[in-house]
Amino acid sequence: MFSPLIEDLIRALRCLPGVGPKSAQRMAMYLLEKDRDAAGLLAYSLQQAVDKVGRCGRCRTLTEQPVCALCNNPRRDHALLCVVETPADVLAIEQAGNYHGVYFVLHGHLSPIDGVGPADLGLDLLGERLSEQHEGRITELIIATNPTVEGEATAQFIAERARAKGVQVSRIAHGVPIGGELEYIDGGTLAHAFNSRTAL
Repeated sequence: MFSPLIEDLIRALRCLPGVGPKSAQRMAMYLLEKDRDAAGLLAYSLQQAVDKVGRCGRCRTLTEQPVCALCNNPRRDHALLCVVETPADVLAIEQAGNYHGVYFVLHGHLSPIDGVGPADLGLDLLGERLSEQHEGRITELIIATNPTVEGEATAQFIAERARAKGVQVSRIAHGVPIGGELEYIDGGTLAHAFNSRTAL
């Protein structure tokens, strides 16, 4: 139906999560018909980000600097390290606004079936961070991987190695969400909530 260049644009837009053929077609048509300036800005910004954004040398989050702003911030608690799976997880925790430590981003989770091992997650670099012997060294490692089978396996793997280095390890709580009703909560989440209960 479309010329090769338009077909290429639609195909490229489909790489975005949640964007199917019809959504990609609507986006392409909008950018070409209604807002070519926005299309040019989008193309420029995307190219700049692809060319210049890499990983922080300390926490591995996405940044165009050698070390990101969070790692460089002296007001953060550098003795508190939170391990997450993705840079989007960092953003979610920061938006919550009650954590003031620093991060380590795995960019995934252990998955032997998919060929993802410790080296792919930067666990050698994490080991170095946990072994640093200086004022402000890591005293607590908070593991905030996703509550999936792979996320739990990754959490256990990291926890064992952190404890071997004398670092206190904690896991973020999982359970019933605020405003949730018990009758609509799945069994696995309820079981986890009961096992992780705390005294009042």
